[in-house]
Amino acid sequence: MRIIGLTGSIGMGKSTAANTFRRLRVPVFDADAAVHALQGPGGAAVTPVEAAFPGTTTEGRVNREALRSRVLGDPAALKRLEGIMHPLVRRAENRFLAACRRRAEALAVLDIPLLLETGGQKRVDFVLVVSAPAAVQRARVLRRKGMTPDRLAAILARQMPDARKRRLADEVIHTGQSRHHAQRQIRALVRRMR
Repeated sequence: MRIIGLTGSIGMGKSTAANTFRRLRVPVFDADAAVHALQGPGGAAVTPVEAAFPGTTTEGRVNREALRSRVLGDPAALKRLEGIMHPLVRRAENRFLAACRRRAEALAVLDIPLLLETGGQKRVDFVLVVSAPAAVQRARVLRRKGMTPDRLAAILARQMPDARKRRLADEVIHTGQSRHHAQRQIRALVRRMR
């Protein structure tokens, strides 16, 4: 089984790319969805997050806004949170890959926003970066509910610059044109890799 690491900065079209893989019947592990589940009701991260950041959980789940306000702009707090979350997400990823191997899948995708920032490229066979022009990225992100220019700047400060991600990629999917253009690129990649 070949493992594709799908990554790209915020607003670059990773979700659209992941959905294209799913439509092509390639299984996709969504690291963001795993984080939401781990921090949701009964999630394995709720108790350790509350212990590390008292007052950031309510009704048995992590209050993501409260947690965000505690860690944004505080590198030590962010590192503490990552120390809790990364091993839990990694366990979920390992369970996903084990299931894919049992089903004898030819390909599997790990959709991980901070793949390159966390050294995750060592765990995949192929790094696929989605990329769009900065103006397109900014317009996409600022349309999101609750997003502000300051919040976008804080998120981008944590992420590797797009130009560097593209240099580290085995292949780049350009998402600044039409959705169909990006989908064609992904279909061609899947055909080649299968």
